[in-house]
Amino acid sequence: MDMETSLEEQIEIANPQHPHCATVLLVDTSGSMAGDKIRQLNDGIRFFREDVAGDDLARKRVEVAVVSFGGSVDVVQDFSSIDDFTPPEMQADGGTPMGAAILQGIDMLRTRKQAYKEMGTDYYRPWVFLITDGEPTDMKAGDELWSKVVEAVHGGERDREFLFFAVGVEPADMGVLAKIAPPERSPLQLRPGRFAEMFAWLSKSQRQVSASRVGDHVPLVDPTGPEGWAEIETI
Repeated sequence: MDMETSLEEQIEIANPQHPHCATVLLVDTSGSMAGDKIRQLNDGIRFFREDVAGDDLARKRVEVAVVSFGGSVDVVQDFSSIDDFTPPEMQADGGTPMGAAILQGIDMLRTRKQAYKEMGTDYYRPWVFLITDGEPTDMKAGDELWSKVVEAVHGGERDREFLFFAVGVEPADMGVLAKIAPPERSPLQLRPGRFAEMFAWLSKSQRQVSASRVGDHVPLVDPTGPEGWAEIETI
């Protein structure tokens, strides 16, 4: 790397004078997501981008990254501003390496937070938003990777490093997700066909956060309400 390159050019943070809200989407693109589910997922991410971009303040503050896990774990989009974010057209194939994807996403958030600190850019608590219709094929309860993932999720939430949301799409194993998700935030089960509503909620939530002051408590709309997109399954 050219030592003459400025720090801002190296880490490429748009609008560094604004506090930033970083969200990493961890999306299941395994074979079981084929068909209508992957289509709705792609459409939802496009809507999310367009809706956030329509808010003058949020477009300066919200950053998004996308990590897919279907056969392999792929950083489809590293962190970028909404203006620079091009929603991917993902395909469904392969197994469900969920554990590796979760660790990848958390590592990316930690790297991004360090970049904010080096730039002197303030930031809101980042979000990890996991969407899956299955159970992990790269780990099982009690093995080494499982323990590492659970500690990373629970410890990160406990230490206020990030907010972790887990969403199960039918026929996801909600019992498995409940063990991975932080105890204070139960996994949410997506109501059939409600991908659009889920991404509308996510966009609205990001706009609410970006309009607040760093450190403020921001009450979010309950996604499990009568008109909501999710429900909590009794495990």
